[in-house]
Amino acid sequence: MISTRLKNIFILSVPVFIAHGLEEYFAGFYAVDSHVDFMFRYFYTLPTPQAIFLLFQIMLWVTLIIAALLISGEKWQLRLLVIPGLVYIYELHHFLKALVVGGYYPGLVTAVAFPIIGVLFWKELIKEVKTSKTA
Repeated sequence: MISTRLKNIFILSVPVFIAHGLEEYFAGFYAVDSHVDFMFRYFYTLPTPQAIFLLFQIMLWVTLIIAALLISGEKWQLRLLVIPGLVYIYELHHFLKALVVGGYYPGLVTAVAFPIIGVLFWKELIKEVKTSKTA
């Protein structure tokens, strides 16, 4: 079973992800980011990059909420928690893009929380994996 601390770190990140997605949406991230452009090219059944981006955000939020409920059980907990751990790392691209453009890049403000959450999360997750292997 995963620790209450690890659960709480993950559950804390859900509203941060929602705020981050809203910041990206209202700052026009869908109009400037290459990841959204890639999705638009290959999933072009939606009318605009903005629609694709909004759909992706809503799907992510629902997935995170469901994941938060699922981690109340024991099976696959540690393996599933690697996914948000990788997303915390992936969100560092906001800092890289801000350096490239030399200023604000959509999503940068809320992205500041992800390295902090990510370090706490990975530290606790690694501790849990080590504990589960010895048990």
